[in-house]
Formats: sequence, C-alpha cells, structure tokens
Amino acid sequence: MPVRAIAFDLDDTLLRSDLTVSDHTVEVLHNAASRGIMIFPASGRTRDSMYPTVARIGCASAFISCNGADVWTKDRQLLMQELLPVDLAHEVARFAQERGVYCQTYSPDRFFYSIDNDYAVSYAQSSSLEGEFVGDLTAFIRKPVTKLLMMDEPERIAALLEEARALFAGRASLTCSKPYFLECNPLRATKGNALRWCAAHFGFGMHELVAFGDSLNDVSMLEAAGTGVVMANARADVKAMGFAVCGSNEEDGVARYIEEMILQ
Repeated sequence: MPVRAIAFDLDDTLLRSDLTVSDHTVEVLHNAASRGIMIFPASGRTRDSMYPTVARIGCASAFISCNGADVWTKDRQLLMQELLPVDLAHEVARFAQERGVYCQTYSPDRFFYSIDNDYAVSYAQSSSLEGEFVGDLTAFIRKPVTKLLMMDEPERIAALLEEARALFAGRASLTCSKPYFLECNPLRATKGNALRWCAAHFGFGMHELVAFGDSLNDVSMLEAAGTGVVMANARADVKAMGFAVCGSNEEDGVARYIEEMILQ
C-alpha cells in the first residue's frame, strides 16, 4: 500500500533523551517529503514547545499539539481547535486540588500552575516554556482551554487516571504521555481524531498513513493509521497491543523504519 503521510510523536519517539533530533533523522524526513509524503509531528506539547523541533525538521505539512486539541500550519497559524469548556476545566482543576496534586494549564506559549514546586521547574526545562504560578486554577481559568496536566509519582498517576476516566467519562479525554503525567483534553481531542481531520483537509486516506509513538496518548493515532509502529522503548502496555515495532528513539528508530520500510 503506498504511504502518503507519516505522523510521529516527539518525546521518546522522534526525540532522543537529550531532546535533540539527529541529522540523519532530518535527512530521512526530507527525503520522504521530497517524494510527496506528508509529514505530521503530533505531540502532547503546546504549539511553542513543539515549534523548535518543527523548525528543525523543516518539512512538516502541519503539526498537531496538545494531544490533538490543535492543528497548526508549519508557520504556527491555527487550522483546527478543540476546547474544554470553562465549567469542565474547573471540575478538573478541583479534582487535582482536592487530591493535593500539582496541576497546570496552558496558552500556546506559556503554562500556568497551581503549586510552586519542582514539577514546575522540571516542566519549564523540558518544554522550553515559561511558567507562571497562579495558585487556584479555578479562579484563574476564565475561558475554554485545550489541556490541563497533573503531575505526581507514576503509581499515583496510574490510580488517578482510572479515577478520572470514570469521573469524566463521555465528557473529556484522559491519557498519559509520561508515567508521571495525567492529561485532560477536550473529549474529541486525540491524536487519532486530529489526524483524521488532517486526512480530510490535506487529501490522504488514513490507510495511507504510518504513525509512530511510544505511550498511551499515541494509541489513538496508532490504531487510526493504516500502519501503527511503536518504539522499542515504548511502554510495555502499548507494545503489548500488537503494533509493529521499530528501533528505540536513541537509535533513530523512526528514521530507520522509514528508510527500510517506506523509502525502499
């Protein structure tokens, strides 16, 4: 089956552990784009947190941020957006507050957090975004948002994920991109749905898409794509779902799969 589009997660998928993209990966992606294959980075990160990588790649047709809540042109113009209503965002913020869990929300270029601790510091470093301590998020949030994110120890996040999925079932999308992240997005905001929108907008079939990922927030696009490929370093529960497997992010697994299975 011809491949007309490639989508990939960033952290722990395209990006190495030092958050860089190798020259080899950039070259392979440009080779794919030169053959008419459309390129779609798709991340839980916000627009401006993704943009340095999008610019480094240099050949994206568009990019998907906030787990599918936003689709942007390569020069950061908004194409599509899903939003979490204010009252529901307040419910999520109270869910975190009542359980003593760090929580944050976003604009495209900043994050706003509830508890001033090391989670805020580490997130600022890893995302390249500036954060602002606002305390009570229910008082701060006054318009719809694309995402709220909680942070805690992996064991607690796993329990909170199950609790939140039951509480917000049919109203919001709950997932994890890291074991210590719990992410809440608008109900239709998944990477799979965002790629379906891109397929209709850019004119390719989902059966012509190859998607790469490593974590729970990637499952929707791995299942929606004609071919879903997980990284060797992916979560065990995601690898157990039966997708194809490529090399790890440290081994340029995405690029090597594209070279061997698509470009040849």
